[in-house]
Amino acid sequence: MWVATVPHQPAGPVPTIFTARPNPKLVCQYLPKPKSFRFGALCIRLRFNKYKVSAVKKQLPELETQKPDSEKLRVGKEKGEGFDLGWLPAFPHVFIASMSNFLFGYHIGVMNGPIVSIARELGFEGNSILEGLVVSIFIVGAFLGSIGCGFIVDKLGCRRTFQFATIPLILGALISAQAHSLDEVILGRFLVGLGIGVNTVLVPIYISEIAPTKYRGSLGTLCQIGTCLGIISSLFLGIPSESDPHWWRTMFYIASVPGFILALGMQFAVDSPRWLCKVGRLNDAKAVIKNVWGASEVEKAIEEFQSVIKNDGSDLDSSWLELLKEPNSRVAFIGGSLFVLQQFAGINGVLYFSSLTFQDVGITSSALASLLIGVTNFAGALCALYLIDKQGRQKLLIGSYLGMAVSMFLVVCAISFPLDEQLSHNLSILGTVMYIFTFAIGAGPVTGLIIPELSSNRSRGKIMGFSFSAHWVCNFLVGLFFLDLVEKFGVAPVYGTFGAVSLLAAIFAIYFIVETKGRSLEEIEMSLSSDFMSRDK
Repeated sequence: MWVATVPHQPAGPVPTIFTARPNPKLVCQYLPKPKSFRFGALCIRLRFNKYKVSAVKKQLPELETQKPDSEKLRVGKEKGEGFDLGWLPAFPHVFIASMSNFLFGYHIGVMNGPIVSIARELGFEGNSILEGLVVSIFIVGAFLGSIGCGFIVDKLGCRRTFQFATIPLILGALISAQAHSLDEVILGRFLVGLGIGVNTVLVPIYISEIAPTKYRGSLGTLCQIGTCLGIISSLFLGIPSESDPHWWRTMFYIASVPGFILALGMQFAVDSPRWLCKVGRLNDAKAVIKNVWGASEVEKAIEEFQSVIKNDGSDLDSSWLELLKEPNSRVAFIGGSLFVLQQFAGINGVLYFSSLTFQDVGITSSALASLLIGVTNFAGALCALYLIDKQGRQKLLIGSYLGMAVSMFLVVCAISFPLDEQLSHNLSILGTVMYIFTFAIGAGPVTGLIIPELSSNRSRGKIMGFSFSAHWVCNFLVGLFFLDLVEKFGVAPVYGTFGAVSLLAAIFAIYFIVETKGRSLEEIEMSLSSDFMSRDK
C-alpha cells in the first residue's frame, strides 16, 4: 500500500496468486521406497494405476472426508495433484477487503480529467487554489481517518469497521455526484477521504491477521493490485468526460457501487481470529482458523495467540502513549520513516511529471500516458506478488529502492548531458517506466505490509494509524511544493534528490528492517520483545 496520491494525478501501487506446481518425478526421486502405502510413493503411480489408488482410498476411508477444505487443499499439494492452493480459503475474504483499495485507486484517478469540467460547471474555473482545494481536501479527510482508525478497529473489529467506513465513502460519492456548488463538492471529497483514510490502515491489518503465515505476503500485495485496478478503471471511465462535460457526475455515482459491494461482502467475511481472541471469543476464533487455515492449525494458533494476547478484553484499551515504549516506539519509528522515505523518494512527483515526459516523445494524450503508467504499476505489483514470499520483504525493499535510485539518475543524465534529442527522450521514458516498475515491486506493497507484521497485537491499530498519518502529511507536502521546486531548480536537481532519498531508503532497509517472511505475527512480536528485554538487562 503502498501507494501515493498527488493533486491532478493518480498514483498507484498490484496480483492473482502464482505458485509453482511440484514435479512428482523429481519429488519422488529423492524419497525412500516405502514399505507401505505413502503419498510420496504414489506420486508417480497415481496417473497410471487406478487400482492402487482405489486401494489407498479403501485403507484410508476417512482421511479426506474429515478434513475441512483448507486441509484438503494442503493434502492435495502433498499428493502432487495440483497447484499449491493453501491460500484459497483466505482469498475470498482478502478479495472483499481489497475492494477498499480498488475504491482508493478509483478516487485517486476520478479527479484526473473531470476536474476541469467540475470547475467550469460549478464556477471556479481558472482558480488554481480552489481546484487544488477540491483535490487536496481528500488528503485532509484521509489523515483524520487514519488517526481514528486504530481506536475504532480495537472496539468494533475489522469487519464492522469496514462496514462503518463505507458510510462516508458512499455518502461522499453521492454528494459529489449531485453537487451544485463548490461547498458540496468539498464536503463530498472530504467524506470520501475520511473513509479512504480508515480503509488504508484497516486493509493491511485485516489481511495480515487472517492470512496464513506462508501466504501473508502474496495475499498482502492484493492491496496494491486493487489500487492499480481502481486507477486504471477510473481512467477508462473518464474517457467520455473529454466530450461530455457532465460525465463527471456519472463517475461519482459509479464510485458508490464498490462501497455497497464492500459493505455487503463484509457481512459474509470472517473477522480476525486475533481480535476474536482479544475479546474472549475463543470458539469463534477457532472456527475461523479451522475454516481459513486448516483444522491442524487450530491448537497451535490459539496457543501462539495466548502467548501474546490477553483474552479478557484488556488488550482493547491500548493508548497512544504506549507508542513511546519499546518495542512499539521502534516499530512506530520504522513505520513512519518508511512512509516518509517512500513519499520523498518522489513517487507523486514522478507520476505527475510523467505525462509531460511522454509528451516529449509524441504521446500527447494525458489519459494514454496515465494508462501506460498504470499498466506498468500493475505489472510490477504482479511481480511483487510472486516474489514477496520467496525473496522476503527486506530484499524486495532494498532492490526496489536501488532500482528507483538508478532510474532517477538515468533521467538526470538524460536531461543534463548533451545527448541526441531523441536518445535523451528515450532515456527519460526508460527511466520513468523503470522507476514506476521498481516502486511497484517493493517500495509500494512492502511498506504497507511489513508495518502490521512488526507491530504488536495490542498496538497494531495505533502504530498503523500513526504511520499512515505520516504518509498523508508527506503526500500533501510533496504535492504542494513539487511544481514550485521544479520551476525554481529544474527537473534534474529535483529528480537527483529523489534518487538520493531512494539510496537513503535502501540503506535504512538494510539496517532497520527485520525479515518477517515465513514467521507468524506472534513469533515476530515475541522476538522483538525478547530483543529489547535482553538489551535492558
